[in-house]
Amino acid sequence: MNDTPFPPFPAPGERLSPCHGSPDTIALLTRRRSATAITMAAPGPSPEQRNHLLGIAARVPDHGKLAPWRFIVFEGAARAEFGDILANAFTDTTPDATAEQISFEAERLTRAPLVIAVVSCVTERHKVPEWEQILSAGAVCQNLLIAASAMGFGAQWLTEWYAFDHQVKAALALKSGERIAGFVYIGSVTDQPVERARPSARIDHWSPAMSRIGG
Repeated sequence: MNDTPFPPFPAPGERLSPCHGSPDTIALLTRRRSATAITMAAPGPSPEQRNHLLGIAARVPDHGKLAPWRFIVFEGAARAEFGDILANAFTDTTPDATAEQISFEAERLTRAPLVIAVVSCVTERHKVPEWEQILSAGAVCQNLLIAASAMGFGAQWLTEWYAFDHQVKAALALKSGERIAGFVYIGSVTDQPVERARPSARIDHWSPAMSRIGG
């Protein structure tokens, strides 16, 4: 893992390069692959690494400078304590759940040493469209995945049922206009992921004839 000091974040008003040629970044993105949470173990990011990850995560396109997202960090005992809430919510919605299933839900967040919930915080009735605000929160999740990989950690972006359960959202004190964009699991990886089959990109090159197709 990379324990070298991190470069400082730029100060407001500082002039920045519009591009950063980096073959290493191209290689990372070309071969980026999510690790599954179940293959993660300690150690996770140090407090310094975690804070830098969050700083990188926030450096996303943000139309209107609304910062339409916030973070909820789960570390240490908080992971198991929140797991109790997940188990209770799962039991309420699945009354015939087995003890093994309930235990599986209770242990979800303990699979990785660090879990970051990214909350999409839409400013309602704003001139910046809601869709653009939601996309910005998605970009935050992707930045976390890439930065964690660059630091030498595995990461996985998950939602699943607990991102949408009303009891879980209440426990996270989500307000009007807030939704879980994802739970990002981060930790050391005990097994290498295998590349999956990926669909071919659907690419069209626009021409005036395209406009006439729908007419």
